[in-house]
This record gives sequence, C-alpha cells and structure tokens, in this order.
Amino acid sequence: MRIRFPAHTARLLLLIAAALILITASAFADPITARVVGVHDGDTITVLTPDKRQIKIRFAEIDAPELSQPYGKKAKQLLSLMVFGKDVSITPVTTDRYRRIVARVFQGNSDINLAMVQAGAAWAYRQYLTDPSLLEAESEARNARTGLWALQPDQITPPWEWRHARTAR
Repeated sequence: MRIRFPAHTARLLLLIAAALILITASAFADPITARVVGVHDGDTITVLTPDKRQIKIRFAEIDAPELSQPYGKKAKQLLSLMVFGKDVSITPVTTDRYRRIVARVFQGNSDINLAMVQAGAAWAYRQYLTDPSLLEAESEARNARTGLWALQPDQITPPWEWRHARTAR
C-alpha cells in the first residue's frame, strides 16, 4: 500500500526532513568543551559540560580491548592518565546505537584517539575508519611491540572479534 500526499504536503514534509538533517548536522559540527569525569574503558568516557550535563563519549575510529580482555584494564588506565579530570575538546561524528556521542577527543593539541593507538592501547577500528593515520600508528605500535602488541600472540585479539566470539557462545 502506497500513501500519496498532495504536492504541497509532500513539499512541506521534504522541507521538514531537510531542516531536521541540517539541525542534526550542525549539532555535530561544533566541538564540545567539557571536563572528563569518568573513564569506562579504553575508548569510552563521560564528560561534564559547562552547563552541568553529563555526556557519554565513545571514541571514533578506534577500538580498545574490552576490560575482561588481555590489556583491557591497562588501556583504561592509560586513557585515565591522559584525560581524567582534564578539559577536553570533543568533535562529534555521530551517535551510536547506545546513544553515545561518537567523537574525536582532544586534550590540548593532542589527538587522544590517535594517542591511544600510538601507545598500543587500541586498534584502528577498520569498520568505521576514515583517518588513515590511525592505521599507520597501529602498524608502528605493532612493529615496535608497544602496549598490547607486546603480549603473547594468542592474547592479541581485536575487540570486535572477541565480542563476536562471546556472543556466538
């Protein structure tokens, strides 16, 4: 069954849809400055905005080991050292299915997403990757056996594979 609208109604609906897209896009265009008040794991933080709103942030384009994976707790500790209690600038990219803002996070001039990969505390998340410098950083960390790359080979499992294996059980 197909619903037909009069031409003027269809144009109005298209205008409303376009306006919503523009509003959503502009909401993600401006960086957010906030203080980090929580570090959940190696790629998720909670920030407090100047107007006292708490926002959960998932780091874009990287995937850190889950807490119960080898190196998961160390990745969380490293991220805590980098950002906990500090002001960060968040450049939103999208929201995920858990309603977290997915973003690039900067502390001063440091790209924390990139820093986590350089430290061997996260992978470049290939499924969502747009920044090739993350792949380069991952390769350099792997070659230098930095962070998780110093683990025994059987302990190095990308989080997306680890999660998939856990849900398949």
